[in-house]
Formats: sequence, structure tokens, C-alpha cells
Amino acid sequence: MTTIENGSGTRELAGKRALVTGGSRGIGAAVVRRLLDAGADVLTTARSATSTVPDGATFVAADVRTRAGAQALATAAQDVLGGVDVVVHNVGGARPYKDASAIPDEEWQEALDLNYLASVRLDSLLVPGMRDRRSGTIVHVSSAAVLTPVGPFLHYTAAKAALENYSRGLALELAPSGIRVNTVTPGRVATPGGEATREQWASLEVGPSQTNAADTTPLGRDGRPDDIAHAVLFLVSDRAGWLTGSNLVVDGGEFPMR
Repeated sequence: MTTIENGSGTRELAGKRALVTGGSRGIGAAVVRRLLDAGADVLTTARSATSTVPDGATFVAADVRTRAGAQALATAAQDVLGGVDVVVHNVGGARPYKDASAIPDEEWQEALDLNYLASVRLDSLLVPGMRDRRSGTIVHVSSAAVLTPVGPFLHYTAAKAALENYSRGLALELAPSGIRVNTVTPGRVATPGGEATREQWASLEVGPSQTNAADTTPLGRDGRPDDIAHAVLFLVSDRAGWLTGSNLVVDGGEFPMR
């Protein structure tokens, strides 16, 4: 892997302790690899381990949809890392329905728990330690689907919209404590999970779920997990030391006026 160095020739996250949720595949795994490559000690989590967890990371199985799961993960981070300097909330997703009226109550709650409240709960457990050290960086991963909400995914896009609003507010609250909070909003990224979701949507036959990236994206291709991972690495590094409350849209130019 390519070593990420700063101007002094030292890996820029050396000595930093990072926690990445949903880091076993796709964008999350790419983020884990980039943070490891930059010198960080990384703990990552998903509901179950897979062979795609990057080598060098410590894996802890946890269900961050619940308060108990968030507490267990925060405890593991303290036990394994001795604290957390960098948090990347990548976990997320939802299954599509025929339209918004077909989404049952339990799926609305599931979407909120996974895509919004998981971040809120985990932040509430990790921020006190950052306050004590008067330093830390938090990145929330949203979705460009927020910009084009449609009925089959309205539970997901509403939860991600709430996440973006929360992220901005938290940034203002924590800035005086030296803690930076930012959002990364990916466009369409080629991942196994994304492909499975698009296939589910296509099976509902309620609207276009498959588009040609060359037709919809000025840069003419789907994003790659590393495209998002490099943006995350920038935001958690000292190179972004004067950035907080920002939303970095990484979408190949699909939504240039965001």
C-alpha cells in the first residue's frame, strides 16, 4: 500500500487512535486501509466479521443500532486503544420499498437507528474523552441520495438528512473544545452493497434504479471506495485543521452546486 506522508516525511496519523464503524467492506474497509497506511491504530466494527476486514485493524463485532451496542463498542475502544482521537461513522444502509407509504414503522426506526442514531449515541460516549484532551476529529458519512429523495428510500434519505443537520450542529458545539466535526457525502460508489441495493430497487419496477455513470456524472464513472477514503483521510488530518462543520461532497460533479 502507498504510504501517506506529510511534509516532514512522517506518516501523518502516527500515534492517532481511530474508530471506524462499518469497516469490514466497501467504503468502510477503504477508510480503514487509508488510516492504517497513514500510521493510525485502527479499531473497526460491523455486526459480524468477514474476510474483507483489512489486515492490521482490530475488529470488534458490535451492533451499533442499539444503545447497548454503542456502549460495548465504546468500552472496547477504550480497552483496545486507550481512547479515540478519530471517529469515522460509515455504517449505514436501508432496503427499498415500493413507495414511502409501504415503508413499515419498524423500517423507519431501523433506518433512524442505523443511519442517524448510531452516530449520535456513539458520539455521546466518545466526545467526553475528546473534550478532556481538547482534541479530536469526527467524520459522518452521509449520501448524495439526500439531494434526490425518492419514496422507496425516503426512510434512508430522511435519516441521512438528519445526520447532516446534527453534524453541523455538533461541530459548532464542539469547536471551542478543539474538536472538529465534518461530513462526507458520497455520490454513487461501486460497492457490493450498493450494487445489491440497486438490484433490489430494480426488482420493484417503480422507477429507474440503474443509470449509466457516463450519462449522470461529469467525470464519467462511478466512484470508487478509495475516492471517499482519501476525502476522509484529508478531513481527519491536520491538513484540514481549519475545517469544521463542512460537508465535502464527493460525487464526480453530479451535484456541483451543493
